[in-house]
Amino acid sequence: MDIFVVDAFTAQQFKGNPAAVVPVEDWLPDELMQNIAAENNLSETAYIKNVGANQYEIRWFSPLTEMDFCGHATLASAHVLFNEFGAENQIEFITKEVGNLNVILNAQNEIEMTFPNQKPEVVSTIPTQLLNGLSNEPIEVLKNRQAYFAVFASEQEVLDITYISAQLKQLAPLDVVVTAKSDKYDFVSRYFWPANGGDEDPVTGSIHSGLAPYWADKLDKADLVAYQASKRGGVVKCCVSDGTVVLSGKGVLYLKGKINV
Repeated sequence: MDIFVVDAFTAQQFKGNPAAVVPVEDWLPDELMQNIAAENNLSETAYIKNVGANQYEIRWFSPLTEMDFCGHATLASAHVLFNEFGAENQIEFITKEVGNLNVILNAQNEIEMTFPNQKPEVVSTIPTQLLNGLSNEPIEVLKNRQAYFAVFASEQEVLDITYISAQLKQLAPLDVVVTAKSDKYDFVSRYFWPANGGDEDPVTGSIHSGLAPYWADKLDKADLVAYQASKRGGVVKCCVSDGTVVLSGKGVLYLKGKINV
């Protein structure tokens, strides 16, 4: 089978978040797809299956489990389809959990993805494992279907945060994102997901469908530029409306090859 690896949310190789993309004619057994994802050992492996004109079913696997939503591997999949398979203008990805996702290649040669608005809500009781798992105490904690959102007063606090994986893992199935307002960008974040994939994710597209609505309210603006401040780092452009969040970014091909199973 063909395999591609794309660095997502970056215009520079070895930055952003690498994702594997495996086109299939029919779904492989779940165990095999999970084993391939574990062997790839990237934060996500996406499997895409053509079901119509510019329509693809998509499934995402971390090294540990199948995920119900992944932004950077969606961008990587679109990059492969636009650049390697001749897809033009617009792609519709069909998912099991978050509906149909529309993706276009815009005039700036960026991949523009329309995701559901997953704005988080303030939690009434902060889990002890969250407080024990982060080196500093947040000023506010919210959550959505994907993660707890720990908000901090300054960008430097987000950059300096250390975490205890064993504590955050107890928050499963939810992950943890830490975030703050930024001077250079509109906001910054870091994403920890020991329960579902690994320790720190380089750039997490899906979580920006919650981060962007939160910061759009705080900053009173619909168009935002975000930076995920991992070691690799990545820039995510966001446009927020009531029902959707449009995320856009670039991708760079790193690898194309063959899997033998």
